Amino acid sequence: MQKYLIAGLLVAGMVSPAFAAEFFVAQSASTHKCSVTAKKPDGKAMMEVGTDTYKSKPDAMKAMKGMAECKA
Repeated sequence: MQKYLIAGLLVAGMVSPAFAAEFFVAQSASTHKCSVTAKKPDGKAMMEVGTDTYKSKPDAMKAMKGMAECKA
C-alpha cells in the first residue's frame, strides 16, 4: 500500500509543472498592436513587451492595459 502512495505522489509531482502556464504580452512588429500569448514571442514578428511572465491570461490582460507601449 505504501509503495502505491509513493508512486502516486511521484507521478503527481512530475505532472504538475506541465499545468503551470505562462502568458506573455507581445507587440506585433508590423502593426504595433499588443496581444497576450501563451507562447514566448520570437523577437522578430512579435516583440515581448516588458520582462514579466504572468500566471493567468487575465493577469496579462490587466498588465497590458497599463503598459505605455500598448496604449497607442
